[in-house]
Amino acid sequence: MSLKYAVLAALLEGEASGYDLAKVFDVSVANFWSATPQQLYRELDRLAEDGLIEARVVEQVRRPNKRLFTLTPAGRDALGAFTAEAPRPTAIRDELLVMIQAVDVGDAGTVRASVEERMEWARAKLARYERLRLRLLDGRDEAAFLADTERVGPYLTLMRGRSFEEENLRWGGRVLEILELRSAARAMGGADAV
Repeated sequence: MSLKYAVLAALLEGEASGYDLAKVFDVSVANFWSATPQQLYRELDRLAEDGLIEARVVEQVRRPNKRLFTLTPAGRDALGAFTAEAPRPTAIRDELLVMIQAVDVGDAGTVRASVEERMEWARAKLARYERLRLRLLDGRDEAAFLADTERVGPYLTLMRGRSFEEENLRWGGRVLEILELRSAARAMGGADAV
């Protein structure tokens, strides 16, 4: 998938500036697609050139003018066509996993610290996702929200992001436990395996 469809999907929420979209990507879209602000602005220009979005300029006093983007009917059609295609399988590319694969010949202390850091990132993301969940629910319980909401997609992707980070915490805890057991066994002159 290209960034194109992630931007089009983000614009389903309504008109937004590039800055607004960068914030959306940082908070809610980041759990399934990442992009830098520079990548977003380049993609917005391409999408406008292709007629999938429209841009209007809002003049501002004492600040630079800003462009606001909206989906065009062609953009909605392209997004609809995208949802009719089978997605490619997800491929994990994670340097931490390579480090863990090599931990037996590497620096176990650094690997443990990297796992702990990943767990801290997961906790921070979970906190952000919880704030977003509460904002989406807007005082309703989940059943009421799901019955009343116009768009369920943002909530469903949020659920996936939360479960991913919860699994990162569970897995990281188990990795640290195993590395600690192996370290203790080695310190006592025991076997290399747990």
